[in-house]
Amino acid sequence: MRLRHPDGQTVHLAYGTNVHPAEDLDGIVAQLGTYATPMRERLGTDLLGLGLWLSAGVAAELAADGAARRRLRRELDARGLEVVTLNGFPYGAFHAPVVKRAVYFPDWADPARLRYTLDLARILVDLMPDDAARGSISTLPLGWREPWDGPQAARVGRALDALAQGLAGLEALTGRAVRVAFEPEPGCVIENTLQATVHLARVDRHWLGVCVDLAHLACQWEDPVAAVQRLARAGLPVVKVQVSAALEVADPAGAREVVARYAEPRFLHQTRTAGCRHSYDDLDEALASAEAGGEPWRVHYHVPLHAEPEPPLRSTTPVLRAGLGVLVGGPVAACDHLEVETYTWGVLPAERRPESARELAHGMAAELAWTRDTLHDLGLKG
Repeated sequence: MRLRHPDGQTVHLAYGTNVHPAEDLDGIVAQLGTYATPMRERLGTDLLGLGLWLSAGVAAELAADGAARRRLRRELDARGLEVVTLNGFPYGAFHAPVVKRAVYFPDWADPARLRYTLDLARILVDLMPDDAARGSISTLPLGWREPWDGPQAARVGRALDALAQGLAGLEALTGRAVRVAFEPEPGCVIENTLQATVHLARVDRHWLGVCVDLAHLACQWEDPVAAVQRLARAGLPVVKVQVSAALEVADPAGAREVVARYAEPRFLHQTRTAGCRHSYDDLDEALASAEAGGEPWRVHYHVPLHAEPEPPLRSTTPVLRAGLGVLVGGPVAACDHLEVETYTWGVLPAERRPESARELAHGMAAELAWTRDTLHDLGLKG
């Protein structure tokens, strides 16, 4: 889905396919017909954007097989779908029964992460529409915070240099530019925008930058305007925005029974009390802590954008709106790649979980419609 900023820039809006478990090419093609086409039709648009997730296995296959890449491009074109961004955060098995900290491995100290990301870049240059200005790939914020030592940091520095060189070489070969965006997340080496300015201080800003996930930013209790200004002062480009909302609990003591329904075994739900005075690596830990009960919580649990959670819970959509306001609502768009990323539909409390593929497609379409309407309110057209 494309919108036009008042400055004339095209802003690409997509939905992230890491909500789906397919990890082979046939499965990915099948999910296009099951979810993406019904979403496009329900939204009444000729073109729907996808933030495609490809596991490391299928990425290696596609990067090595031009015919397979051309097949995937034909399948996208035939359904009125476009891809300008890939989600390169999960390496694989993102819908295993238990994911938790496994999603942060391999990290950027492991050569496998570099290979995977360059595979994705090679694929993306063949999937992007011919008129796309550039492509983007979001990736993890270097790694989980523990263990993290000097030798790891040195290996990461060399990997990021090699990444920038690989992207430059790809543009020289194909004429297409792809940038990689590191996504701050609670609990990681880079949790917030301040840490991004420190750990990414020496990267090649032409090729590498930041992915602002607005749920993560809310969980870290960052002010969106201050966060974006901090990145701008540091000269770090916002390459991509994850349009997402976290779970907010104003009174944890009074809402304990309701919020406990969001504690589940697959994904990590980092929890922060107001101002990050107390930090917990998962919701279970916060629920078990006596000291966490007196202050509001924000929980890293991506909730549907268009529907508030059951009271007394709420979502961080005010932070999301403020973030979009500063990122794309100003006189010049700071970022032109937006991806709705609510990958948690399948683990929502049972009464809020879609019961069929049709219901899930309708829910994701409603999220995109909500985002489109919010962007219209900010002055974007289309």
